[in-house]
Amino acid sequence: MTVQKKLRELLNRKEATLLPGAVNAMFAHVVEDLGFEAVYATGAGISNTQLGLADVGLISMGEVLNHVRYMCEAVQIPLICDIDTGFGNALNVYRTVRQFEKAGCAGLQIEDQVTPKKCGHFAGKAVVDVEEMEIKIKAALDARQSDVVIIARTDAIAVEGFDRAIERAQRYREAGADMIFVEAPRSMEEIQAIPKLVAAPLIINMVEGGLTPLLNRRQVSELGYTFMLHANFPLKAAVKGIQDALIHLRDSGQTEDIQDKIITTDERNRLTKYEHLQELQRRYKLL
Repeated sequence: MTVQKKLRELLNRKEATLLPGAVNAMFAHVVEDLGFEAVYATGAGISNTQLGLADVGLISMGEVLNHVRYMCEAVQIPLICDIDTGFGNALNVYRTVRQFEKAGCAGLQIEDQVTPKKCGHFAGKAVVDVEEMEIKIKAALDARQSDVVIIARTDAIAVEGFDRAIERAQRYREAGADMIFVEAPRSMEEIQAIPKLVAAPLIINMVEGGLTPLLNRRQVSELGYTFMLHANFPLKAAVKGIQDALIHLRDSGQTEDIQDKIITTDERNRLTKYEHLQELQRRYKLL
């Protein structure tokens, strides 16, 4: 079964699927290794880690694509990729979808912000006209050559208000989007209303420190959402671990007493398929 078909099967589940974010191939592999059924290539996280900069539309299509190729190669589970605004107009969307589909993505998320975009939980966002986004969705549908899932995201709550965001979500579904993502609902009332008003598979984004109240998987499932996204939780956790470990090294001058805070060399080798590579080297008489 292709990763695209696997993802489409997840769209029909009653229980929400947990969707952790990943910033590179190692993160994606860890997500898969821990039993999650899908992984999300986070544009914000890739910008944070590769540029060392906030998610304000500075990273290019080519930079994201190179990373996502490695991520798709590293895992067998479906990977959904955040492709921002499609990196331009409808023609850019067409090329972007073709390239990321070839890279192995199972789903592609396009948003209705202007280019360059900003993180969905940042201030100062702007959105394109509804008609422009509908044309972008059409371009995405025309471009795809497999069952890749097209996800339409609206950031209109912060710009035009909740009612207009719902209207946009409905129109994007009518335009052919397979899945809808209404970004940054600000209250439980808005979270509860979205599944009642938008007849489509839905993503809800749980952002620690963001604009949306944090819920658990049971709550999200009961409300009717299809995917529960934690796009930047793994990265935030990893950076906190790095900070704590380096502070200890800086202040104590040693790491001997915090071995339980890091993975072992054996575990690192397991995650990076060292034994398999050793077997190949023996087969080809490189050892």
